[in-house]
Formats: sequence, structure tokens, C-alpha cells
Amino acid sequence: MRVVYPFTAIVGQERMKRALILNAVNPRIGGVLIRGERGTAKSTAARALAALLPNVRVVEDCRFACDPDHPDTWCTECLERAEKGEELPIAVRRTPFVDLPVSATEDRVVGTLDIESAIQRGERRFDAGILASANRGLLYIDEVNLLDDHVVDVLLDSAAMGMNIVEREGISFTHPARFILVGTMNPEEGELRPQLLDRFALSVEIHGIRTTRERVQIMERNLAFEQDAELFRQEWLVREEELSRRIDLGRSLIDDVKHTERNLLAIASLTTSLNVDGHRSDLVILKAARAQAAIEGRTFLTDMDIALAAELALPHRMKGGPLQHNNMGVEEINQQIEQLIGAQGESTQPSEEKKEPPEGTEPPKKV
Repeated sequence: MRVVYPFTAIVGQERMKRALILNAVNPRIGGVLIRGERGTAKSTAARALAALLPNVRVVEDCRFACDPDHPDTWCTECLERAEKGEELPIAVRRTPFVDLPVSATEDRVVGTLDIESAIQRGERRFDAGILASANRGLLYIDEVNLLDDHVVDVLLDSAAMGMNIVEREGISFTHPARFILVGTMNPEEGELRPQLLDRFALSVEIHGIRTTRERVQIMERNLAFEQDAELFRQEWLVREEELSRRIDLGRSLIDDVKHTERNLLAIASLTTSLNVDGHRSDLVILKAARAQAAIEGRTFLTDMDIALAAELALPHRMKGGPLQHNNMGVEEINQQIEQLIGAQGESTQPSEEKKEPPEGTEPPKKV
């Protein structure tokens, strides 16, 4: 098997790596769009992330890799087998990495139903598409801005629902489509429509590293990898296994992470103060903040979790706001959250107004 460049060996680009890791912990966040110039490790990071993801339990002979522990997400075929009393075999597989070609059509992505077989022989035949291969894995789209808009819509819908539903002539087939969606693009080659841009949960804009020492590190590590890829991988194996363990732990904790009314108030106050349109950003920040807490081994949220999530969820949803133009960092966002919550708290405190004495009485005299 071809050796993949280690994720932990990527120099810099911390926001990009954090966005990918949060989606690995909770694919329900809704994917990440990485925008940047050529040669900034966009595709390298996506492939490296897939290589360190924990193995997954699957229904062994299911072509959609259904999760045996969550029957509510099973495909039509597994549900029918279970209804007949069949015991579904279980296997463990590596997390799949699926590369979506820019020329992909809708049928190639979602799959097709054979209507002729259904009508003539009463058989329901479904030819699986790319979404079937990507279930429980990572779906990577290079140059997503060059992909047909309708296909991007279909992909984002499936990522949001976690299911792929194909219906033709009254016949339907359903299978799970839970995947980590990673799109990359070079803005110099064209932009995504704003409607599609907003559908990506997180967005990161990256640039070539300008620090001399870090650029030297990039050259040294790439030369070492080209010279002996396996040896280089072994040198980074401990770090890779540690990150893989943390992602696995985060996945096991994510459903236990609780939020408070104060957390929701912090998110809503932040998005309101920045005039963010719609409500998708609020939900994305909450999901990403919960993933941030989970990967740190916690089951409660902090303002810093919310700030780290907002840094990734808001820039592409701003209309010339401070996050876009001033590149507001996590500390500044955190301070703004504290100020907003403080102001909210003050506004809910009863004010000490001067009370007029009852009519017909004299005010107390000063002694």
C-alpha cells in the first residue's frame, strides 16, 4: 500500500488542520472548504487525515458499509435482511478515502435505479454511486469550484442529512451517506456561488508560509519523505497514533458533550453582533465547539471552544465583517464573547432607579 505523508508532519497551517480534525471527530458538522493558492498542502492534508482515521466496524457483506451498531442508519438491503431474521456479519475495515472527479455527473455520484428490471421482473436493482463508496469515510473534492453546481448541491444535501435517497418512478432506495466532506479550491480559478459557499460548514483560507525557518522545515521533511517514505512514516508514527487515539476518544465522547443556556447565548450574541445572515452558522458553531471539547476529553463547553469554532465557521459568511478584513483571531473572539455575555448579564439585572415618594408625602430629610 502506498505510504501517505503523515498528517502531523505538515508544517504550519494550524487552522486547516484543526478544521479537518473537528470534522473527523464529528462528520455531522458538515464538511470543510479549504481555499488557497497552489502548493499549500491542501490535498496532502486531506489524504493524510484519512490515513490516520480509526478503523470502523461494518456489516461485512454490505456494499454501503453500514454501521452494525446503529440500525437506524442501515441501508434498504440491510433492513430487509434484518426483518427476515438474518444475522448480519460484522467486520472491521480501514476508513475509505474517495476522490471525486471534477467531471462526475449526478448519476455517478448518487447512483441509479434500474427501472426496467423493476417493471419487467419486479426486481429492485440499485447501482451504487460515489456516495456509497464514501460512507463512513472521507470524500475529497479537488477544485470544487469547477464541479457542476447541481452536483455540489447533491453532495452537500447528503452530507447534511447523512443519507442518500434515490427515487425514480415511485421506486426508492436509501442508504447511509455519512462522510467527512473536504473541498479544496484555488480562488484564482473562480469562486463558488455564495449559496454553495454557505453550505460548507467550515471554511479556511490558507497561504504559503512566509517564515524562513518553517519553509526550510517543509523542504527537509519533503526530501526525507521522498528518499524513504516508510522510514519517514515510522519517525512520525507515535504522533500519528496519538492523534488517531484522540480522534477516536472524541468520537466516543461527542454525544455526551453538554451545552448550557449560557453557551447558546454566547453563540447567538456573537453571530447577532456580527450581522451574520441565517441560522446555519449558529448550529455549525455549536457542533464544532462540541467536537473541540470532545477531542480535549471534556463533556462541557467553554467560551474558548466557541471562539475556536467561530473562527472557522464565520469568515465565509461575513459581508465585509471584522473576521474577514481584520483576520480576528481566537483571543479577540473570546474577548468579544465575554463582553457580549457580560452586557447581556447587566441588561437582565434590575436597575436601581430613583423612586418618587408616594403622592401626598414629603421626601425624607437629610440629617
